[in-house]
Amino acid sequence: MSWQDDWFKRIQATFRPTQIAVFEACVIGLLSGLAAVFLKQSVGFWGGLRLNVATQYPAWIVLPLIGAIGGGLSGLLIDQISKEAAGSGIPEIKIALAGLPTRLNLRLAIAKILSTLLNLSSGFPLGRQGPTVQIGAAIAAQFSRWFPTSPEHRRQLIAAGAAAGLAAGFNAPIAGVLFVIEELLQDVSGMTLGTAILASFVGAVVSRFLGGESIVTQGLMQIQPEFHLVHIPLFLLLGALLGVLGVFFVKGILLSRRLQQRWMPNSFTKKIAIVGAFAGIMAALLPAALRDSASLHEVSHTSGFTGTLLALVFGVKLILTLFAAGSGAPGGIFAPSLVLGSTFGYLFAYGVATLAGLTHLDIGMTGTASFTSTFALTGMAAFFSAVTRGPVTAIIIVFEMTGDFDLVLPLMIGSVTAYWVGESLHSGSIYQYLLQERGIQLQTIAPSDSKLANLTAADLMQRQVESLASDTTVEKAKALFLSSHHRGFPVVTEGELIGILTQSDLTRNPLLDATTTTIAEIMTAKPVTVRPYDALSQVLYLLNRYQISRLPVVDHHKLVGIITRADIIRAESEQLTGSENADREQFEPSYLVYQTREPEIGVGRLLVPIANPATAGTLLKIAATIAQKQHYEIECVHILLIPTHLSPAETWINPSASRALVDQAAQLSQRYEIAVHTQVRVGHSIANTVLEIIQERLIDLLVMGWSGTSSTPGFVFGNVVDTLVQQANCRIMLVKLPVAALAPASFERWLMPTAGGPNSRQAMRLLPGLMQLGQAPTIYLCNIARPNQAELSSDALKSAITMVQERVDAPVQSLHVCSPTIAQAIVDLAMHHQCDVVMLGATRTGMLQQAIKGNIPQEIARRCDCTVIIVREAMG
Repeated sequence: MSWQDDWFKRIQATFRPTQIAVFEACVIGLLSGLAAVFLKQSVGFWGGLRLNVATQYPAWIVLPLIGAIGGGLSGLLIDQISKEAAGSGIPEIKIALAGLPTRLNLRLAIAKILSTLLNLSSGFPLGRQGPTVQIGAAIAAQFSRWFPTSPEHRRQLIAAGAAAGLAAGFNAPIAGVLFVIEELLQDVSGMTLGTAILASFVGAVVSRFLGGESIVTQGLMQIQPEFHLVHIPLFLLLGALLGVLGVFFVKGILLSRRLQQRWMPNSFTKKIAIVGAFAGIMAALLPAALRDSASLHEVSHTSGFTGTLLALVFGVKLILTLFAAGSGAPGGIFAPSLVLGSTFGYLFAYGVATLAGLTHLDIGMTGTASFTSTFALTGMAAFFSAVTRGPVTAIIIVFEMTGDFDLVLPLMIGSVTAYWVGESLHSGSIYQYLLQERGIQLQTIAPSDSKLANLTAADLMQRQVESLASDTTVEKAKALFLSSHHRGFPVVTEGELIGILTQSDLTRNPLLDATTTTIAEIMTAKPVTVRPYDALSQVLYLLNRYQISRLPVVDHHKLVGIITRADIIRAESEQLTGSENADREQFEPSYLVYQTREPEIGVGRLLVPIANPATAGTLLKIAATIAQKQHYEIECVHILLIPTHLSPAETWINPSASRALVDQAAQLSQRYEIAVHTQVRVGHSIANTVLEIIQERLIDLLVMGWSGTSSTPGFVFGNVVDTLVQQANCRIMLVKLPVAALAPASFERWLMPTAGGPNSRQAMRLLPGLMQLGQAPTIYLCNIARPNQAELSSDALKSAITMVQERVDAPVQSLHVCSPTIAQAIVDLAMHHQCDVVMLGATRTGMLQQAIKGNIPQEIARRCDCTVIIVREAMG
């Protein structure tokens, strides 16, 4: 176990989950805020230096050269370090939050900071807010690797980092939270909301105190917004126009990407360098006041420019943004969207004021600074809403940056209208289409869509837990391990879990005095645990992270259950198939009333349920011969059924007759030199009790008697056998003994069809033990073909003969038969050769029922007076 794992386990044991989440959110918010401040200050410094150089030397040389060099270096970072640093980074965050593989770590964060800094300082018309979102998410993802956590908690941390990045980029903490809820997660759970709010708050505080003002200038913030009822149609019109423009903007970026992918070099280094040179050329053609692409928003806030010049600014900004965003250059479209929307809002206000002047309409203080500024800010939010399809985030961003409540109604009208128009014309945000270009449909893989997503530890755990008291001596613990199949036991004191005792703990200190040393001195203290409300993802993560097979479930330090890997498989199977296994849910666990245990000396276990005294001896003999050759132990069980309204643990029964029955199995121990364990259980259902034992005792092979017929409609072999065939995860051997119970069964002449695939081969592997049942056994291997087959294929038969001859020292004869009915052919062969046993390999589903029309095993068993054995391989 690494030091991070050990350290984090100690933290989990010391602090509550909410306390850990608060700490993580604060650290992520702090780091995200510092990264955003560094990026903002650095872009301002190097961008200003670029403009100073352009005033001292020819701008038409300096600006394209700086753009090409900066873009080339930025592209080189992407090509060499992390291709995920390209673009705004929002699609990569959505991929990570959806659970798909993508690189999101500290390496990416550093590459994103440097490449974005190079781009924006070189004059690229993109924003830094999108990259800060990815940087925050990458920092959070790296933090979750340094301090191990579950996938679900890691997802929440990434969302918190993204929220902190947006909050720090805009000085808008509420907008950061809403962006996560509206665009990234669509999740308003308590943990997600709490960590996102705290991280956003910390990130915004750091940015505001260290980074200065937001994208909205102080001059604009000091203007009192103006809103009258007569303006509502104008805001609706502005929102509709920007909704249409937003659709063209999204389609323009997608078209730019396709054209550049087709006509420009594939290398980011070359492609972004070309875009940087083009942006420099365009900037050189503009007046000096308009050359700072990172600060073009200042122009739209200055009343000294005419409407024509503002239209030129809007057109240049729009073309450059489409070109730059289509290249994959690091940088976001948040700020460009706000600037374009603001500029369009100014142009719209100027147009309205001009039209009102020409028509002499009085629409309330047209042409004033308050009037134009209100429309500019409304345009900001409306265009952002149309591009990102996040109207609530758009409203809150502008509101938080201005802090003026009077703007809320205009922002709402413009943003919602732009959203509706945009969705009507071209549904979906730009990020959705960028992901679709990469063949990713996030709607089909959202974690919340999974049937398993709602499973918790309480749904998975076993509530009856075998535990040890902390004052138990090592000697007693060793004895308990010898008599149990468990490899570890929870250690409790007054119901509180204080540790786990494993077999390795017992062998770690062999010199200790086992009679006086308690397990509290050698146990593993502070074990890995889960809480009842923890999600399945948390359980799976811990099992895999620490390579353990079981997890105690604790509630306020009290042991309330335990989860094993088998419990998870069962629960997942029930969820995926839509079957909640109602029978097993309504039955209480069986109750052990008698057992005997011998030293565990085998490499596997064979379970024999016995019920009929007339056939129990033969069934046990069959099991013993297999166990001897396979080096298995035998687990013999007799099950006493009681009505479902009675509790197995509280119902009195007399186990004397049952003990006499299972004692037959104990006599096999010395004869065959195998370990034989016996038990008597009380339960509501034979099938469910057998499934319990298979799980508890790790059974490898189930040998079970079968009457050969089914009197239950809808069942192939009967309710009990069908349930075991469908649900038992071990190998199964069904044995139908002859009807004449008083006559001893004979095992001299064996008939085995070669069909059955892996199950036939499994049946053949059991032959070495079964051959001991006869004095001079003979094996008939038969191949049955259809009448319409041109010739009989003997490949399978030859292979089967070779396999059997390698395993047993007995005569093997081959039989070729042509028959339209397989069952009839097998019955005829058994009668003709006076066979004592027919041994069949079953298909996995339906036990040969789906091989051909009709139930072959049942037909053979019904019509044959000899023993019929059916073998099914283990599932999975």
